[in-house]
Amino acid sequence: LVQSFGFKRGVPADADLVFDVRMLPNPHWVKELRLKSGLDAEVQEFLEHQPMTAELYRDICHYLDSWLPRYREGNRSYMNIALGCTGGQHRSVYLANRLFEHYKEQYPTIHVRHRELL
Repeated sequence: LVQSFGFKRGVPADADLVFDVRMLPNPHWVKELRLKSGLDAEVQEFLEHQPMTAELYRDICHYLDSWLPRYREGNRSYMNIALGCTGGQHRSVYLANRLFEHYKEQYPTIHVRHRELL
């Protein structure tokens, strides 16, 4: 499971790996983006134009590429990878979706959930 969440509501209790993405520029502070989410193209474009977003995404993928196979070798049948930003609306949603898209063929049972968008 790859899930997004907002730190203001707490870290998911069942998270195995937690990535804090609050260092990325926050679309919440852009008036036109505040009421949108990381599912919206405008928010995605905003984040994709931030060099730090691509760097963080690469670093998270590198970590997961290195360590997920080792968890699997250790007979872990389930992993909950949680990405958190302040409110769980923009940055964490965007990155959780990107990770889901990146890993869905390699891990066909992968799911994505956006805790704060439910």
